[in-house]
Amino acid sequence: MSLPHESYLIGLIGDGVTPSLTPPMHEREGEARELLYLYRPIDLLTLGLPAQSVGDLLRAARLLGFNGLNITHPCKQLVLEHLDEIDDDAARLGAVNTVVIRPDGTTVGHNTDWSGFLHAFRSGLPGAELGRVVQLGAGGAGSAVAYALLTAGVRHLSIVDVDDARAADRAAELASLFPDASVEGRTTAELASLLEAADGVVHCTPVGMAAHPGAPFDTSLLDARQWVADIVYRPIETQLVRDARAAGCRVLDGGRMAVGQAVDAFRIFTGIEPDAERMRAHFLELVESEAALAEAGAL
Repeated sequence: MSLPHESYLIGLIGDGVTPSLTPPMHEREGEARELLYLYRPIDLLTLGLPAQSVGDLLRAARLLGFNGLNITHPCKQLVLEHLDEIDDDAARLGAVNTVVIRPDGTTVGHNTDWSGFLHAFRSGLPGAELGRVVQLGAGGAGSAVAYALLTAGVRHLSIVDVDDARAADRAAELASLFPDASVEGRTTAELASLLEAADGVVHCTPVGMAAHPGAPFDTSLLDARQWVADIVYRPIETQLVRDARAAGCRVLDGGRMAVGQAVDAFRIFTGIEPDAERMRAHFLELVESEAALAEAGAL
């Protein structure tokens, strides 16, 4: 076996990122590709730092020889002003979650939230009908997912959020970027009728997470002809995923997007195409181990 030909030092900046599954996913893939690949969380909560310190942390990473950083909540917008360049998609979304630090010290921002979902959608739901799609959630993750759906070719996208104004604003922003599609913000009161006419449903709210159990809507409204995508991945088997499968729907679990983000970031950092299925298998191992530990601790 040949020796690793390169080394990479990568970090993850955000609140509460110490338990993130992204570092081990990257490191395992780096090992498989015979790279010296070290990925460390830089947890603002642990360090007692405010989100506004992201610029200082970026400068420190550059001085310390980091090759790149992933950026997560609450710094995806705050980091923009500290970058030398921002790619077109990240600029349109107004958010960066992946920063490359070039050898000359200049920085380039990317967004793999949208591309990660797009990769997950195309690989996990090939041939999905794109006529009418309902999306629940218009926050940061929802913006990236909606951008991906419209890039994939969704012709009519209805965005529903508990904050009607946020849904309307997000829809207007996206409509200006995708003039050939119909994008509209709708209210939760209209959800039942929207679901009845939908070809697909995408869920982008915290409902279904371990701390927020349950389903985001009455899943008896689902029909077997529809596809359903969830972006929640802790747990992988959310109530929405279980109910949608039981209804006969084609389903995309939230782990697909999480892996898609990591796949794209690994490629951006290294210039090497990772094995997406291998990373997916490792991710599922990590989730299963995490769930087993949590269950053991509850006994």
